[in-house]
Amino acid sequence: MSKENKAVRQEYPRPQFVRADWMNLNGEWDFRFDDGNLGEQQQWFNGAAMDRTIIVPFSYESKASGIGEEAHHSNIWYQKKVTLSERYKDKRTVLHFQAADYRTKVWVNGRFIGLHEGGYAAFSFDITQALGDYANEQTIVVKIEDSLSCFQPRGKQRWRDENYGCWYTQTTGIWQTAWLEFVNDTSIRDVKITPDIDTLSVHFQYRINGSAGPRLRVETAISFQGKPVKHVSAVADRETISLSLDITSDIHEWRVMLWQPGQPNLYDVEFVLYDGDKPVDRVTSYFGMRKISIENGFIYLNNRPLYQRLLLDQGYWPESLLTPPSEEAIIEDIDKTLEMGFNGVRKHQKIEDPRFLYWCDRKGLLVWSEMAATYEYSDEAVRSFTQEWADIVRQHYNHPCIITWVPFNESWGIPQVFTDRKQQAFTEAIYHLTKSLDATRPVVVNDGWEHTVSDILTLHDYEEFGEKFASRYRDKEPIVRNERSFSKHRLAFAGGYEYKGQPIIISEYGGIAFKGGKGWGYGSMVQSEEEFLRRYREITQAIKDVPYVCGYCYTQTTDVQQEINGLLTEYRQPKIDLKKIRDINLA
Repeated sequence: MSKENKAVRQEYPRPQFVRADWMNLNGEWDFRFDDGNLGEQQQWFNGAAMDRTIIVPFSYESKASGIGEEAHHSNIWYQKKVTLSERYKDKRTVLHFQAADYRTKVWVNGRFIGLHEGGYAAFSFDITQALGDYANEQTIVVKIEDSLSCFQPRGKQRWRDENYGCWYTQTTGIWQTAWLEFVNDTSIRDVKITPDIDTLSVHFQYRINGSAGPRLRVETAISFQGKPVKHVSAVADRETISLSLDITSDIHEWRVMLWQPGQPNLYDVEFVLYDGDKPVDRVTSYFGMRKISIENGFIYLNNRPLYQRLLLDQGYWPESLLTPPSEEAIIEDIDKTLEMGFNGVRKHQKIEDPRFLYWCDRKGLLVWSEMAATYEYSDEAVRSFTQEWADIVRQHYNHPCIITWVPFNESWGIPQVFTDRKQQAFTEAIYHLTKSLDATRPVVVNDGWEHTVSDILTLHDYEEFGEKFASRYRDKEPIVRNERSFSKHRLAFAGGYEYKGQPIIISEYGGIAFKGGKGWGYGSMVQSEEEFLRRYREITQAIKDVPYVCGYCYTQTTDVQQEINGLLTEYRQPKIDLKKIRDINLA
């Protein structure tokens, strides 16, 4: 991708909450490394000369950025001059970042605006007071500080100079879309949407920016495939208001259309905020009527048993690393996942671009949303993790495709959780925090092994022989009672915790790699498609034959740098006939 190509990632960045007045800031920015950390002292935020350019939203480590330097730099600077339309001069201007890693400071026209910490949550700043004459250019300057600390949520980003194991090139700086939005002083801050298929209703919780009062009202119009369903008005006399609405309708024979794989029915909704008779804000969104629940040791979707055929998806691309290079690339990954007969993905150690979640909503692909891990335990790690995870759960709550939250994986960041009461208490706190924000979805605590409190018991097992798989899981009791390890000498529960009838899923297995590639996979490498399919069929069927297991997650969608166990290459080329994978999954 050349630096001249400014039309990168131009799609609307927040599809769950869409406004008409916005400006995409992706494309070429001025850029500078600050290895001596002198920029603030020398006041680079006043418009100092930058010595190179970068293509946003790609991190400098990626080739797509136009820089492609993988060495770690702790301090980096961005600068962009923008001209704003005069028609926005009476509105508030909000600067949004969908994600920037890790500590972001912002100045506009030399005035400090604020800072944000975290690498995966979206954040924004109201920059209205710093703007100058609209006839002139406005200068946005961003400094981002990153570190190799294992106390900050890193996910699969390495903290050494070179890749190793299953850790890859780090991401520093802006790595999702940056954009401006123009809103009135009084506006809709956000709307939390909760479907309830048992009562055939949907609950809206609105938050209002500005002065709420009896003159304000929110009108909510729901439609399905262009046909009106319900239209209701509510007085916005408080900062937060709530409304439940029966959405049964005779526009279709089922009266309420449910969301599920294969039938991803979505309702469109428009929110209009009025001050008297004057509309002051207009937002469009959507929702899916679906329910995820647990009964008698099994998982149900819309009150019917759900067998999950998941694919571990790490979301890396060779040219752009964590950033999807285009919307077409997002759609290609989803389409190929569905083509192979999987009904969901476990998005591993990454909070994905909202456009990915949007297309999963549209195409009916289930998602387990997993937090990026820290790798050491400390008070600082607890603080940084908790703050960002709470933001993420709130920001992605409305996506019907997300059916499970996964805050912890394989004891990463909580390495002594088996015995350390403080680390156990931390996992319990995150579990209950998540439930306090979202009581509608299961929460998996410590995916893979050593669970504390968890709604699902998930096991990671890279056994390569189907008969050994079948033998290992023939008797459930020794595993759930912590009497026998199941893989790598790991136990299902941390000390002091016990099985309480949770559903059981093999949430990592497989990882088969072909011989001849430069990298590694799990177990012995195979030499041919025939050998691959035989092994895939045997281990997958062994899992499906276990009556108390209600799903699996195969590792993984694509190769990622040195880890070459994908069903697709890094460049998304199939290694095996995808139909043959589908036939095994659906057998």
